[in-house]
Amino acid sequence: MTINFDLIVIGTGVAGSTVAKQCRAAGWDVAIIDSLPFGGTCALRGCTPKKVLVDAAALLDWNHRMQGKGIDYQNIRIDWQALMRFKRTFTEPVPQKREQQYADAGIAMFHGRARFVDETTVQVNEDTLQGRYVLIATGSKPLKLKIPGEEYLSTSDQFLELEQLPQRIIFVGGGYISFELAHVSARAGANVQILHEGEQPLEHFDPDLVNQLVQATRDIGINVRVNTKVKAIEKDSDHLIVRASTPDGEQTFEADLVVHGASRMPDLDDLDLEKAGVKREKKGVSVNEYLQSVSNPAVYAAGDVAATGAPQLTPVANMEAEVVANNLLKGDCQKPDYTEVPSVVFTTPALAMVGHTEETARGKGLKFRTNHQDTSSWHSSSQVNMKYSSFKVLIEEDSDRILGAHLLGSDAKEVINVFAIAIRSGFSTDELKKMIFAYPTGASDISKMVYSISHTYEVQYCSS
Repeated sequence: MTINFDLIVIGTGVAGSTVAKQCRAAGWDVAIIDSLPFGGTCALRGCTPKKVLVDAAALLDWNHRMQGKGIDYQNIRIDWQALMRFKRTFTEPVPQKREQQYADAGIAMFHGRARFVDETTVQVNEDTLQGRYVLIATGSKPLKLKIPGEEYLSTSDQFLELEQLPQRIIFVGGGYISFELAHVSARAGANVQILHEGEQPLEHFDPDLVNQLVQATRDIGINVRVNTKVKAIEKDSDHLIVRASTPDGEQTFEADLVVHGASRMPDLDDLDLEKAGVKREKKGVSVNEYLQSVSNPAVYAAGDVAATGAPQLTPVANMEAEVVANNLLKGDCQKPDYTEVPSVVFTTPALAMVGHTEETARGKGLKFRTNHQDTSSWHSSSQVNMKYSSFKVLIEEDSDRILGAHLLGSDAKEVINVFAIAIRSGFSTDELKKMIFAYPTGASDISKMVYSISHTYEVQYCSS
């Protein structure tokens, strides 16, 4: 039997859930589908559980940094099993709560992997669902590395469920997943290595600040190896062997756990998109400016599966969901606004960015100056004994508008939001300098970051 709906949503993460609830509130008949526990990556396997672990590691680091400076931490350590139990208090209630929300709203729920039968018909187990519209919001999954022994790789999802932390861990790839989980692991007592194929890890971030973060990472005992391409993984008794090519030839590395921390890809492979006439590309479903499939107008995509070129971040998925909901309910009337999306690597210190890097600004032909300084001697860093701290701000020549901001330090993850507001609102440096911030806070350093050349900070002039 075929069940008819106004909207079929595939995926219960932030994008799918937002669109489903808004369309149901408008009186539509809505179905939602997921093969995994309801709640999506961020709540169950990403942002929330990761941040619990990250904050515990940051607290430990704070105590270590302040040892002998008024803090006697003695034998403070991470109790991994207790920390995981605490983490589960945030994740385990999510599926039931989410299902209750859907039930209360009158949204029909289906558990299982969806696949298209035709343009707007979806099969889930034995159920056939027919919709006027379909939203694809299935998120992303680890990119296939296509190497021998890939089956021995653990995912970040599996890492976040470890009952015991292995002694030796290798992270493959130098992205934010690897760095964040490596910092947690090292501070929890593991011997950690990061193997990155390219010359610079965290490739989308400012290279000068990345170099500082890499040094901070090495300072806590993590072996960060660049130009190291993993070629194969082998199992040898109770441990794993990683074979990699390096500038010095092939080398082998031993570990108890090898974690996939390289790129991710849209989770689309078994949806049978071709049966729905939905065009896809490497970055996901090909969509127009309204997040509508370019080849099937009844299908929309949001979040990590939409090939928009936007960063794969939860706030982006949420914004795109709002856009899709409006376009479904009111006709195609709204376009996503990607001006400018802040991004954070939750290490200690944290690395954050928003807007242009020097490279992308030059590529756009923009004329700008760069304010760049090490800030480890500033009170905001020295009072917490933060050894690595710096900033880089790009300022447009004629308008004095902020084009980009890059921060490394204990307050970076919060202060970057002020710069995001400044860029989105078109604030000039004069307007930022006139702001009165609470003092002493991380935000109160902003006026010093945007001072003009007449001050003593290092300034580099750049133009196209």
